[in-house]
Amino acid sequence: MIEMTIEELRAEIDRIDSDIIRLYGERLETASQIGRYKKEHHLPVSDPARERDVLNKVGEEAGEKNENGVRALFGFLMAQSRTNQLLEGREMSELGQLIRKSLKETPELFPEKATVACQGVEGAYSQQACEKIFRSPSIMYCKTFENVFSAIEKGLCDYGILPIENSLAGSVNSVYDQLISRKCYIVRSARVKIDHTLLVKPGTKLEDIREVWSHEQAIQQCSRLLTENKQWRVNISTNTAAAAQMVAESDRKDVAAISSAHCAPLYGLEILKTDIQNNSNNHTRFICISRKPEIYPGADHTSLMLALPNKPGALYQLLGRFYAEGINLSKLESRPVPGRDFEFMFCFDIDASVYSPAFARLIEELDVTLEKCAYLGSYSELA
Repeated sequence: MIEMTIEELRAEIDRIDSDIIRLYGERLETASQIGRYKKEHHLPVSDPARERDVLNKVGEEAGEKNENGVRALFGFLMAQSRTNQLLEGREMSELGQLIRKSLKETPELFPEKATVACQGVEGAYSQQACEKIFRSPSIMYCKTFENVFSAIEKGLCDYGILPIENSLAGSVNSVYDQLISRKCYIVRSARVKIDHTLLVKPGTKLEDIREVWSHEQAIQQCSRLLTENKQWRVNISTNTAAAAQMVAESDRKDVAAISSAHCAPLYGLEILKTDIQNNSNNHTRFICISRKPEIYPGADHTSLMLALPNKPGALYQLLGRFYAEGINLSKLESRPVPGRDFEFMFCFDIDASVYSPAFARLIEELDVTLEKCAYLGSYSELA
């Protein structure tokens, strides 16, 4: 046997690749013809029995060594064929129409002034995020995240500011749950540097402290300090700024708050320790939400919640569509489906301009092929 040079081997690979490309096009065209036949004869697009037979056949033909790879390849091919059949001759999906309508009706400039609901009290990190997003906001403070959503739904404010993700503690799951159930949309986001400090009444020393108050995520983020001071009783408050307010209004000298340095002058407290979080690279991502989708120029982030069938390869095939369109995923996280045991939805944050053809194609595919495709909004993010 004559040994081939590397150039000859690569030329052989190029020839095989050309054959694959030609056969790929032929397969999709034939599948489209099948789709038209199904449509004319009122047959369902999906045929699980036929797909199972094909996968078993190609797996057997491939042999034990290549079976798994071939089954994965043909699973992706058949998923794409199903998608093409569903989209052929179909008008724009409801989600596609919603996005197009929002692009058309949204003003060119993001508002500088608005009535905005923030969870917490004066000095909260959500207030810092609000002032980063809006130049001159009129802030309405709410006790809980749910109250922020309610204020928007009732028309008491134009927008709401909520934390969605922290670089140390992860996603704020309750906000995701509310986004799905309350039908509000993300219109902008901003990242805020979180620097926790230990605040006390003037004159209180470290050895005087018996109790510490803060929001549960701040407590998690400062667990090292709390572990070093196990004698402290840790209490959860609705907000870091609310914790500072509570300490200021208390008649006790042995309580402290984990809060921001902004709250010290606001509530007449002293900073006993600075930078007390476990990791100094601590950022929280806040979202600005509204009652209806608003997509401002420059929007290059989109958040989605997608429900996938509970079967092998479902997520792999979906990720293949993102790869095929050249769209980057900046977040992928599973969330339990409320009321359904061991079933999950997936949170997706995608990086793509809302004006790109690839984005439009992906949205159409997701909306017509998945059991549930919840659109959370398209927006730009302030660093």
